[in-house]
Amino acid sequence: MDDIFVKIALSKIEEAIKNGEFKNLEGQGKPIKLDSLSTIAPEMRTAYTVLKNSGFVPEEVLLLKEIGELREQLTITPEGKERRVLEKSILETELKYNLMREVLRKKR
Repeated sequence: MDDIFVKIALSKIEEAIKNGEFKNLEGQGKPIKLDSLSTIAPEMRTAYTVLKNSGFVPEEVLLLKEIGELREQLTITPEGKERRVLEKSILETELKYNLMREVLRKKR
């Protein structure tokens, strides 16, 4: 059953390409800016969004976001002292996150 929907979707996309509907789109050829949820595990995104909209974000979610941002920064940082500092910061933040998750797991 899924195959028919995939075929329909692909044919619609191909038709749109032939008709030029994908030409001159805003942001064409530019990298996609991922939202702040890109660093959050998919299974935690809904809960994160609800909590965020309520004005509360759990510490572990903030840590995951920080880890993601640090890793992203690491990809553009050349070898050297600054890179080693970033690597150390990632390890420390991951350790803090893992310890927090372990404490939460034991409470359940």
